[in-house]
Amino acid sequence: MIFNREEQHLMLEGSVLSKEDVKRLVACHTEEASGFLYELYRFLEEWFSDSPYLTVKTSGSTGTPKLLKVRKEQMMQSARLTCEFLGLRQGDSVLLCMPLQYIAGKMVVVRALVAGLNLVIRTPSGHPMADVDIPLRFAAMVPLQVYNTAMVPLQVYNTLQVSAEKERLCRTDILIIGGGAIDAGLEAEIRQLPVKVYSTYGMTETLSHIALRRLNGPDASMLYRPFPSVRLSLSSEHTLVIDAPLVCDTTLVTNDVAEIYPDGSFSILGRKDNTINTGGIKVQAEQIEEILRPWMRVPFAITSVPDARLGEAVVLLVEKGADAELPETKMKELLSKYQLPKMILSVGAIPLTETGKINRAACRQLALTYRTDR
Repeated sequence: MIFNREEQHLMLEGSVLSKEDVKRLVACHTEEASGFLYELYRFLEEWFSDSPYLTVKTSGSTGTPKLLKVRKEQMMQSARLTCEFLGLRQGDSVLLCMPLQYIAGKMVVVRALVAGLNLVIRTPSGHPMADVDIPLRFAAMVPLQVYNTAMVPLQVYNTLQVSAEKERLCRTDILIIGGGAIDAGLEAEIRQLPVKVYSTYGMTETLSHIALRRLNGPDASMLYRPFPSVRLSLSSEHTLVIDAPLVCDTTLVTNDVAEIYPDGSFSILGRKDNTINTGGIKVQAEQIEEILRPWMRVPFAITSVPDARLGEAVVLLVEKGADAELPETKMKELLSKYQLPKMILSVGAIPLTETGKINRAACRQLALTYRTDR
């Protein structure tokens, strides 16, 4: 692997790009590049600059997106961890099909630079395998989500719906899926694939993932396993604490409520911000959503509003649409009395972040506004 940026080059679909090539391509981009390819050139220009830092943007799933200044050296260490874990080698073809504004897309490129991988690029869309005509060693995509936006398409789900694209995916050796929870129905489909498929756990602050869990095959598990250099613990609020010295300068206290098991594996229950204390019992918005998801036909979200008797009341937001509401009898069958929504609000649209995740803060405000207006 190459950790000296002065010695790195990018193999782009069989052609070698040096630092000097990148400068030339950026300078004359109107003739030689456009769209997503030009974004790649601009990222490479920033990567090969003298600065040891890059600025990356967080997703903003729990608030306003923010910019983080990160060290390129740490990004290369993150790339090494992934390549070593997955056994990626020089010359392996890997697919870049995610936006370069965020850490996931950037790290695909960095892995290619560090390990000498052959980068195959496709403009981010809901059908990344539509015209990939060569077998891939590795691909990274986003999963099925309840929503569809231009920024975060339903890449894995859509690929499995088109036989030709599914066949191309099945010729891929390894697929990692990140950027959101994986729907139970999608996970069932994934279990039937011959590809090695992993779900990732990580965030912008950890420079992509620090743990993976296998979704199919004999090693399939519901638990994430961290990289060997990562040490995990729980805070007093049962949120995950990450000590990953290769990629983070300081110990990171997350907002993810977790359970850690004796063998070092862990599971994520949801975010602390999304814990609802109702009648003295804590319930997790994400867990309620996971239970309801197979039964809901339109986008929805679980949130809460202050309640004089309960402290907080569980609220179900549902986008307006035909057959949108789940029968009350079915909801009572699926949920405990503490998980059961005390209000069901029909709204025009579920608030989303730039990356297509539920905007939790906006959902709470929407529910509060609705209750105040009544």
